[in-house]
Formats: sequence, structure tokens, C-alpha cells
Amino acid sequence: MVQPFLPGFRTEDIETGGATIHVRFGGSGPAVVMLHGFADTGDMWAPLAAELAKDHTVIVPDLRGMGLSSHPEGGYDKKTQAGDVARVLDRLGIEKADLVTHDIGNMVGYSFAAQYPERVTRWVAMDAPLPGIGNWDEIVKSPLLWHFNFRGPDVERLVAGRERIYLDRFLNELSANPASIDEATRRHYAKLYALPGAMHSAFEQFAAFHQDAIDNKALAAKGKLTMKVLAIGADRSFGTAMADDLRFVASDVTGGVISNSGHWLMEEQPAAMVAAIRTFLDR
Repeated sequence: MVQPFLPGFRTEDIETGGATIHVRFGGSGPAVVMLHGFADTGDMWAPLAAELAKDHTVIVPDLRGMGLSSHPEGGYDKKTQAGDVARVLDRLGIEKADLVTHDIGNMVGYSFAAQYPERVTRWVAMDAPLPGIGNWDEIVKSPLLWHFNFRGPDVERLVAGRERIYLDRFLNELSANPASIDEATRRHYAKLYALPGAMHSAFEQFAAFHQDAIDNKALAAKGKLTMKVLAIGADRSFGTAMADDLRFVASDVTGGVISNSGHWLMEEQPAAMVAAIRTFLDR
């Protein structure tokens, strides 16, 4: 089931210019920002937040249009969402932080690190490619990724009231063992994605990939990231390709692969993920 955040965590809704970002934060020490992806919200990070809050200030936003953040009409390109992250950190008085990201969070995380390199100390990226980078043009041909182009008013009508069915497709097909993602977890996220405007906003995250590819190529052309990067793939998903992809945009990449997991690493193998991330951040 989805774990609650520790009692010491607080929440705040932070205006970033065009969006209101729902943020959880707690702990003390060096800052770490955790960015989720599609089918999740910031709630996915609770087990890792509980561990890192022992000696870190942990900041966990919901991306714009997702979870309990607002659902603006635009701004779903990842450069704009990187600006959301910057404004959240400004509001909390944090100059620099480690990044831990998954799925679409990787895309926002790269844009943030490339635009604000002085604000990122280390980056952990988990199991998703970057639009326009590396083998992107081949990756998007995979039949598993048909959802990248699944959107529009009629699609939204099809999914309305059936959000649970739609999310189950991702949780079942992209996991190593669907039973590892329990009923309570599925109900939790289905309820959040059934909020007014939530699925429209989620589809807009994917619709922005074309612009994200253009933006990422321009950012990469300015040079590689120099901070240490841990690129974690799942053995039943991106595997070692996660590190291969990140090496196109970062010069100091350590690869890692989590066994017996599909794409949903924090849900499928939380203990292994917490251990791997803790080890990397403690170096």
C-alpha cells in the first residue's frame, strides 16, 4: 500500500507562475528533491523520504497537472516544469539539492540540472529515457509505448470514469509481477487521476515530448552535466540502457540495475531502491 509520509513532514501549495505545486517537505540537513512520473504522484517516494529525512531535508512536489498540484492549461514542456522546481526551492530557501527522479520526473530533472547546474549536487535517474537524446527515435517505436501518442478529446471521453482500468494497463504490463503492486496502491492512484482535469493534464505531459526533444537537444549541445549521476534501470525494463542514455548528457555516470523489477521500481523493489540511493548519496 502507499505509505504515509512521516508525521514531521509538512505540506505547502507553492505558486510558481502558471501553476500551484503541492509540496511535501521534512527532515533536516542537505536537501534532496524527488520527482515522480506518470501513474504515480509524489506519494511514491514515502519509503525513501522516511530513510533520507534522518539526515536530509526532503522536498517532494507533485508535478504540475498531477496529484494535488493545479491543472493549468499549458506549461507541460519539461523546461517550464523545471522552472516550477526552481521556484519551489526558492520559496523554501534552498539553493542546491540532490535530485532523485523517475519516469517523467527524469525529463523534468534533466531540464532542471541542465538549466540550473549550480543547484544540483548529484542526480539519481530511474528507468525512463529523455526525449530527443540517445536512442530516442528507436525507443518511441516500441509497441509498449503507444500511450505517448494517445490523447485528444475522444480519448479523454473514453478514459473518463475508467481511470483505474487505464492505470492498471501500465501497472500490469510494465511491471515484472503485477501482484507486487497491491490493490490499495492501485485505488489510491486511480482516485487521484480521476480528479477533474487530471487525465487531460497527464496526456499533455506526453504531448509535450516533441517540444521536449527539441529543448533537450539544445541543452545537450551546450555541454554535458558534470555532477555525479546514478542511472538505475530495472532488469525487466530499461536495464543497462538507462546508464547508456544518460551518458549522452552527463560525463560522470554510474550505472545500476535492480533485479526482479519492471518499471515501477519504488513499488516493486522499495528496499533495494532505498539501499541503492542511500549508498550513492552517502558517497
